[in-house]
Amino acid sequence: MRTARVERKTKESHVIVELNLDGVGEISVDTGVPFFDHMLSQLGKHSGFNLTVKTTGDIDVDSHHTVEDTSLAFGQALREALGDKIGIRRFGDAMVPLDEVLVQAAVDLSGRPYLVHRQPEIVELIGTFDTTLGKHIWESIVAEAHIALHIRVLEGRNAHHVFEAQFKAVARALRDAVSLDGGIAGVPSTKGSL
Repeated sequence: MRTARVERKTKESHVIVELNLDGVGEISVDTGVPFFDHMLSQLGKHSGFNLTVKTTGDIDVDSHHTVEDTSLAFGQALREALGDKIGIRRFGDAMVPLDEVLVQAAVDLSGRPYLVHRQPEIVELIGTFDTTLGKHIWESIVAEAHIALHIRVLEGRNAHHVFEAQFKAVARALRDAVSLDGGIAGVPSTKGSL
């Protein structure tokens, strides 16, 4: 089984992430930031990963540290669960609609962190959630997972939908990229490693 358990503890937060890439979309997420919980739940469900996240953080200050540290821990768990990457498809992409929103996501499990993120201007708050953290979530995941990720919001205006469609599209792209491909011998790279 391709699994990982990551514990990240700082003075600002304590995060535990458990990830199974060969799961069935079973999720349990509790970060103390309800909208972020909703987004991580989308990521787990639509990727087909089993995902457990438990975070306690200084949300009395704001949600920044909790969201950032959880995203970093998820990225690390993804990298660790992938292991040597032998036999994976490596690339994945998805186009996901959600009402008026359309999002395209593409991922390369390359071992090289790079993010391209395009979204329209949206309101600064969804409930109490600071939407300026959106790009930072992806930056944090990419930095620790060592993946290249492109996200483009092609259409959309409702902030909730814009966020949710991104998480669903990335989930579907990851689902394809981590899949095992029996037609590939070794690592899918002419370099011999990812």
